[in-house]
Amino acid sequence: MSANKRTYSPFVKQSFVTAAVCINIVCHGCVMGFPAILLPQLRQPGSPLAVPKSTESWIASVHSISMLLGYFLTPPIMERLGRKLAHYAVCIPFLVGWFMIVMAESVHVIIIGRILHGLSSGLLTTLRSVLIGEYTSPRNRGAFLTTISLAQAFGIFFVHLVGSLLSWRLTALVCAFFSYTSFIMTMFIPESPSWLVARGRFDECRAVFHWLRGDAEDDELEDMINTRIAYEKAIVRKRCSGSESSRINKIWHTMTKKEFYKPIILMIHGNILMQFAGGTTMSAYSTVIIGLLMGPGANAHFWMVFLDTQRIISNSVAVYVINRTKRRTMLFSTGALCVVSHLAIAAYVYARHEGIFVYDAIWLPALLINIQFFTVAVGMVPLPNVIAGEVFPLEHRSICGSISLMTGGSFMFVTLKTFPYLVDAGGLQGTYLLYAALLTYNLAVMWVLLPETRGKTLQQIEAEFRGRALRPEEAEARHSLHADPVEAYKSKLSLRRCSSAVL
Repeated sequence: MSANKRTYSPFVKQSFVTAAVCINIVCHGCVMGFPAILLPQLRQPGSPLAVPKSTESWIASVHSISMLLGYFLTPPIMERLGRKLAHYAVCIPFLVGWFMIVMAESVHVIIIGRILHGLSSGLLTTLRSVLIGEYTSPRNRGAFLTTISLAQAFGIFFVHLVGSLLSWRLTALVCAFFSYTSFIMTMFIPESPSWLVARGRFDECRAVFHWLRGDAEDDELEDMINTRIAYEKAIVRKRCSGSESSRINKIWHTMTKKEFYKPIILMIHGNILMQFAGGTTMSAYSTVIIGLLMGPGANAHFWMVFLDTQRIISNSVAVYVINRTKRRTMLFSTGALCVVSHLAIAAYVYARHEGIFVYDAIWLPALLINIQFFTVAVGMVPLPNVIAGEVFPLEHRSICGSISLMTGGSFMFVTLKTFPYLVDAGGLQGTYLLYAALLTYNLAVMWVLLPETRGKTLQQIEAEFRGRALRPEEAEARHSLHADPVEAYKSKLSLRRCSSAVL
């Protein structure tokens, strides 16, 4: 019987795990793009649900608040219950939220469903890179991680396409099948080898590792097990000796290091840059923006799907270009082009609104919005995440990554919540002019703080933020720290979780 049992290569098994994760990321993309098809249908005469204008921005933005809660909940769930159960925890709020929206008889139910979606999205944002990083081989990991941004872009494209053809209730029902499929696929995935080794279940770890990777990477397996054993022995020795340093002094000393606070300031501005570049607002308010820019006669749904298609293609191009171009060159060239596109759109809308410019052929606004979307897909969205994976010091990478995620979620809420009010107060031209000013300010700050990171080691990047190389006594202390089994194990764990910051 066993001779007839079909076996699959490690690559196929790793692809299956990645597919299970990416299907949920597609669902996250659907969550981001859903308001763009929901709100126009709710505004139509005869809609069964009456939505006040003040409530529309809550429908679009409320999920970004509950995402913050998801960021906090993921680490304890992952550590205590395991990666597999954590992925189940992602699927369930997604499913419940979609079905609540399908059966909603009031706007409040839709908002609750969106809150549940945000909770799942927050859980997934932290979990996705951990899952792909721990289940896949280093040889394939980079390729698998690039699917994260593509899956999210496809989710936005999919919900916009389906929502242009079906009602919002049917669209929500279709979107629910992504998380349902991911839930079923997760049943056939074993627990993560990294979590098993952390629980001292070494035999299970070996069996799962060989199932995922085959026998060609046993060195990594044995290194992982031996490091964990050394870590546990060192913990016992520290407890017996009672050696504990003052946590308050250690935290204060860490916060005053340039290599700690400079990358955090840099990435706060990088996250602001990412949110105000236009990708976030276009995902949720694309029909509004297209209507204001191209005029009421334009087919907003066609251009929405067209721009989503362009974003997928541009994201694919970005994977190739970013790996071959200096980070500063890529960021500031696409950033400058993004500012110019915002200013050009603001000028075009203002001139047409004031009657200064009467030429209203659709190719001109279409060109401007496509340029903006190109800069978003190639530079403004992927580059801050790539840079975040390079500038944070290894010793503090976990806390720096958490702060970066928190600021990203906070500014996503600010962007989505304020956009309708800004358009009402100053029109699309005033809103885009404000965004151009914010982009210019954040690019200026990043110009000052961002070193060139491409081709440099983490130690070299850290030294650039510090402004000098390590002194001999600091280097000796760093060597002693890394020689400590406890700190060495924590550093490896932090690197595995945070080095793959990709959207």
